[in-house]
Amino acid sequence: MIKKVALYGALLALIALALKLVEYRLLVIDNAIEVYAGIIAVIFIAIGIAVGNKLTRPKEKLVEVQIPVPVQNKAADMDPGELGLSKREYEILLLMARGLSNQEIASEMYLSIHTIKTHVSNIFTKLDVKRRTQAIVKARELGLAV
Repeated sequence: MIKKVALYGALLALIALALKLVEYRLLVIDNAIEVYAGIIAVIFIAIGIAVGNKLTRPKEKLVEVQIPVPVQNKAADMDPGELGLSKREYEILLLMARGLSNQEIASEMYLSIHTIKTHVSNIFTKLDVKRRTQAIVKARELGLAV
């Protein structure tokens, strides 16, 4: 049984090989000029498309234009007195914005720490905030030079 299957398999393989040889002979040997001409035509079409796209594509130009943008300097317009801040409270707010602690502010301004705490408390009340960071953000939003 195995010999018959192997014999039929070998016979079918030989028939397939013979058909491929005939097909090769008909396509390549007999029609060699047409096959080569077709390959060359495909190559020229590809080159033509590539060159045509390159030549007909519009060239992009980069134009740099400077547009003046008006800058509003709220800090120059806003007066700390408009918010009810005294000159001393504004000075302390500026020092707070620099990141100084109450003790450092007191040392720099030659005031007691109790006085600084009172001013900071007044700043919080006038700006309606609860923390130093909120006071600095609110002052910047209102246009103070902080």
